[in-house]
Amino acid sequence: MTPVSADIDSYLEDASGYRGWADRVVRPGTVEEVGEIVRGCAQSQTSLTIAGAGTGLTGARVPHGGVLLSLERFQEIRVDKGQAWCGTGALLKDLQKAAAQTKQFFGPNPTEDSASIGGIISTNAGGARSFHYGAVRRHVLALEVTFMTGETITVRRGEPVNFPFRPIRVPETSKNSAGYFLRPGAEWVDLLAGSEGTLGIITHAEMQLYDEPAALLSGVIFFASDEETLDAIEQWREIPELRLLEFLDEHSLDFMRGNYPAIPAAARAALMIEQNLASDEDSEVDAWAERLEQQNAFGEASWFGLRAADHERFREFRHTLSASVTDKVRRRGFHKFSSDFAVPFRYHRELYRHYKRRCEEVLPGQYTIFGHAGDANNHVNFLPASKEQSQLSEELLNEFAPFVVSLGGTVAAEHGIGKVKTDLLKVMYSADEIEAMKDVKRRLDPEWLLGRGTIFDL
Repeated sequence: MTPVSADIDSYLEDASGYRGWADRVVRPGTVEEVGEIVRGCAQSQTSLTIAGAGTGLTGARVPHGGVLLSLERFQEIRVDKGQAWCGTGALLKDLQKAAAQTKQFFGPNPTEDSASIGGIISTNAGGARSFHYGAVRRHVLALEVTFMTGETITVRRGEPVNFPFRPIRVPETSKNSAGYFLRPGAEWVDLLAGSEGTLGIITHAEMQLYDEPAALLSGVIFFASDEETLDAIEQWREIPELRLLEFLDEHSLDFMRGNYPAIPAAARAALMIEQNLASDEDSEVDAWAERLEQQNAFGEASWFGLRAADHERFREFRHTLSASVTDKVRRRGFHKFSSDFAVPFRYHRELYRHYKRRCEEVLPGQYTIFGHAGDANNHVNFLPASKEQSQLSEELLNEFAPFVVSLGGTVAAEHGIGKVKTDLLKVMYSADEIEAMKDVKRRLDPEWLLGRGTIFDL
């Protein structure tokens, strides 16, 4: 039998601070060992929770008793032309590094590069480049999965789900990670990707890779107002080969000024961009000077770069913001409250204005708004400094959800439902639609042992 981890406590929490408990932790190193563990849990009717790197924000990897199965020993990565075969315990940054050595890259760019491959598949993660490339699900070519029967199979892109299911309504957003993918003609890889460890244990995955562009322009562009920034998003969203369009509000910039004194004092918002180019001499480089002038952006004070070091510096700027917000909340002793809502792009301005108005009314100064503007998926991050503010943060999130759904949006664009947002699933889907998802769960895990408490209430 696979050895039990000596440090159970480190597996009982995710990045949000949500905690659970487990009877034991196991760390299989082979598919055969996974099957053995699964069959043992099925025979003893013991719940089984799958854990990746613990970077999630919704508690999906946090066990509520039973056995926790960590996939951390599934670390192999083999890169070929146009694809990579990965153990799902491998980290995203390791895939990115291995791909770069062959002048390739993984299209989506989830912000947390220490996430596991299994983690980003299980939540259908998005990230900064999903605006151009789509979410992770689109880039899954094959999955090796062990079901609760102990059977292991490999399913490939193009293989349809081979049992009857009831399709459910799809939000009008560019990405969605709320519940199961149940569109007419759904394929196995699409169903399993985004299922948050509740339908099977994914041990290996084949992921699509792209050739690196000949050149890449990246930048951080500053504005004097929110409205000018929102105007720019609408104007620039259709620029050819623009692959990243990220928004940062005034509070986000204020949060960063201590570490980045070059942020202009008059800046009240910013956009981060990346664009694939044909060469360093591409006419698109010069076109940005005119675009900045047309949208009243800061010209000389904005940051642009064509070198790899520039791209990394800007990536680190964005990552530092996200990590610092999470760290500040946890040091204050509270859970991180963050929205993961998205709406059809035509409502991006309406949603932002609603967020800002209500946040200023309820928690002035105790929030940031930043994220994936190209997907109308800005995240509101609350920074509660007291128990009362923590309660108000939770109440605001619950208030925002029905408003987002009324606009045709999703309550989980890229982080999944997990254990902390099961109530929001009921805001987005009818009881009949949720029952259609549960029918799939019953077929593949009839005893409801796998990922108990994730997506669905017990």
